[in-house]
This record gives sequence, C-alpha cells and structure tokens, in this order.
Amino acid sequence: MMRIEPAGAEALLLVLAEQPDAHLPQRIAVLAERIRLELGAVLTDLVPGWTSLLLHYDLMRTDHAQLAKRLEPLLEHWLAEPFVAQGGRLHEIPICYGGEDLAEVARLCRLTSNEVIELHAAAQYRVGAIGFAPGFAYLGELDARLALPRRATPRLAVPAGSLAIAERQTAIYPHSSPGGWHLIGRCPWPLFDPQRTPPCPLLLGDRVRFRPIDERDFLAEGGQL
Repeated sequence: MMRIEPAGAEALLLVLAEQPDAHLPQRIAVLAERIRLELGAVLTDLVPGWTSLLLHYDLMRTDHAQLAKRLEPLLEHWLAEPFVAQGGRLHEIPICYGGEDLAEVARLCRLTSNEVIELHAAAQYRVGAIGFAPGFAYLGELDARLALPRRATPRLAVPAGSLAIAERQTAIYPHSSPGGWHLIGRCPWPLFDPQRTPPCPLLLGDRVRFRPIDERDFLAEGGQL
C-alpha cells in the first residue's frame, strides 16, 4: 500500500510498494522526473530507493501538508497509467575478480572461487537505487547461490572500485569508504566524477553486466593496485 510519511523536518518519504519488482526502479524514475518537473521549485533533492522515493523540500517554500496535497494527483496518475517497460541502457563493466573476500565467499557458499566468478559474471543486473555514497549503485538481483549477510565486522576503508556483494545485491564502491560488504573484485573505471555530466554513468533502471579481465588488462584500463 502506498504511503506518504514525514522523514524529518524537511523531507517526505513516498513508500510506493512493499516489495521491489523488476520494473519498479524504472517506474520510480518516471515518477521522480515528473515530480521534478511539476514541483522542482520547492524541492532540494529527490532520492529514489528500491521501493520508495525521498523528497527533500525547502521549508521557506512549502511544508509537509502542502507538499503532500500537491503530490496526491501526481501519485494517482502514476498508479493509474499503463507502464511500458524499457530496456534501460546496458553497461558492460570490466572487473578483475579476486578481491580480499573471494576465497571466503567461495567457502561460505560451498563453491570454488571460479564458480563464484562464473555465477557473478553470468547475470545481468538492474540498477535499483543509488545512495549510501555518491555514485554507489545498488544492483540486483544476485544469484541466490551467492547470497550472504553483510560481514560481521565492517572495514574502516574499502578501496575505490571494489566490487562487493551482500544479501541479494552487488555494487561497486565509487570512493574509498567504510563498508561491510564482501569484496570479490576491482573495477578499473571511476564510477563517479563530479566534473562529468552526469557524474555517475549508472542511472536508475539501467542494466549492468560484468566482464572478467586479468590484472594486465586492469592496469591497461586505468586501474591501480
């Protein structure tokens, strides 16, 4: 059931579904763009999630009640209109598999390291949300045979470009940051650049495939060990 909930003094959370589905990220992207066009003057940011959309607003221009009222017709139209699924852009991203946790992931999943790599690289993933850090794209859905809870002890510093898995998701850390996911490889490409338009090449609803490369190709494509 769809809900509008306060999220602090200057934000509203639109809960759009209880569970994600294959097309929901694209539908949320459509809704976010429509809200941006209609209400952009009173908003400061829109943050899509797997099943939600967070709206930050300017308290000098609107408040919770006014914004919720203006959102109602937009949400009614969004719910009623037929949705035609789009493929989303397909990104092929090179990965040098062999991260710090690859052997441990293989052990916990009762697979060999090569089987982990094959399973991970065989899937096509969908960008379902972008958050935690600028350019951090949550990709799903990970093969159930690779599903693991987050590490019991997070790392204080995960190297930029690290490919990681947790639960049924996978992602690449665009910056060095703390993190509790299992690291299984490295990407040589920068996935967030504030000087680029857009800063992150991965957008909500896009598709991603990973292309295994060796260490020589990793260095040739700009990676740093």
